[in-house]
Amino acid sequence: MKFTPHTAQEVAEMLGTIGVSEIDDLFAPIPAELKTEGLDLPKGISEPEAVRQLKKLSGKNKADMTCFLGGGVYDHFIPSAVDAISSRPEFYTAYTPYQPEASQGTLQALYEFQTMMCEMTGMEASNASMYDGGTALAEAALMALRISKKRNKIVIDSSVNPVHKKIVETYLSFLDAEVIDVVYGSGESVEKYIDGTVAGFLFQNPAFDGTVQDFTDIVAKVQADKSVAVASVYPISLGAVKSPGEMGFDVAVGDGQSLGNPLSFGGPYFGFMTTTKKHIRNLPGRITGKTVDTEGRDGYVLTLQAREQHIRRAKATSNICSNQSLCAMNGLFYMALMGSKGLEDVAALCKSKAEYAKEKLAELDGVSVVNDGITFNEFVIELPVNASEVCAKTAKNSILAGIPFGHYVEGAENKLLVAITEQRTKEEIDSLVSEIGGAI
Repeated sequence: MKFTPHTAQEVAEMLGTIGVSEIDDLFAPIPAELKTEGLDLPKGISEPEAVRQLKKLSGKNKADMTCFLGGGVYDHFIPSAVDAISSRPEFYTAYTPYQPEASQGTLQALYEFQTMMCEMTGMEASNASMYDGGTALAEAALMALRISKKRNKIVIDSSVNPVHKKIVETYLSFLDAEVIDVVYGSGESVEKYIDGTVAGFLFQNPAFDGTVQDFTDIVAKVQADKSVAVASVYPISLGAVKSPGEMGFDVAVGDGQSLGNPLSFGGPYFGFMTTTKKHIRNLPGRITGKTVDTEGRDGYVLTLQAREQHIRRAKATSNICSNQSLCAMNGLFYMALMGSKGLEDVAALCKSKAEYAKEKLAELDGVSVVNDGITFNEFVIELPVNASEVCAKTAKNSILAGIPFGHYVEGAENKLLVAITEQRTKEEIDSLVSEIGGAI
């Protein structure tokens, strides 16, 4: 089937108008060695044949694995209503709502999303989402540099996800900025860097190893030094632990995957970013505001647009454009369906089941829990053997036991990062304990 409406005669006329004889002439500047000789694709097949082929391929997937993986994204239950609502064409096909008069539904939904994110994080202003948690943290680092114009240092606490640290370093690598990484396990404190030269301090709660901390005191010291304090948070944990706003942070960011978005080989997910009213003009990304029209009716618009790349590209706070707003819609619908009580219940289940898992794993010979402090739903255990080898053995029996900590922390080859969510049953946790016991 031809999808272009041009006849051969029309194509010839267009080529003649621009002074070339055939379509290949348009690609003449491309060196011959860079051109392909055509794609090695099979002939077209019918829809039934295509369905059979895709089913055959999908049958190779192992979809029945019990997941204890974490490290920033988690296997949470998603109410079926979330996808049912977000798949409506009003949301599913919507683009950036530059024409507010034609986009009130989308804008109102984004406004509600921002409101809920502010309530969850205890902050005063939110954007309409970012790409993911790692890039949101990097954008927060850039935001800190904008706020503290005469300072060019960013300090990343040892609590921060190592993958997100790399993203921050990549973002800042070609700027006049210095990134100071406080290495996990070094015993070093960020307090030594509170010296009047740092633009922003980045923290994570719960930490990458699952430990929950109260950063209230250190945040006060950072702010007394006129630096920006940034918290990267796991949103589900906010049903059980202090919010960034309660600890006094200037900026809160995180990955919204756990709010109604399925695990999907790295994405798409969405990032969120909230802040105080004081810093709203340095906030990157879209911001939806509420106003009234000439007849006094409530209306929603994109506001403070002078910060954005489609207004002043060279001076924009960020070049984020078509972001994962559909994923943010999933987050909105999840939060609305669960309610504050539902989120608290999910957090309580995660916490209690993780405590049970810690207790049972610690009973295994040669296994100990590494975390000294309180944990939420994730923790590190030390094994008597290599963690990667243990994971390979448990995977053969359809259990993804966790993330080998040595992938991210030097000298931690025998340590395993285990995550427990409300999805995991007692039987599944007992199976994990049994499989790890058999593998060591």
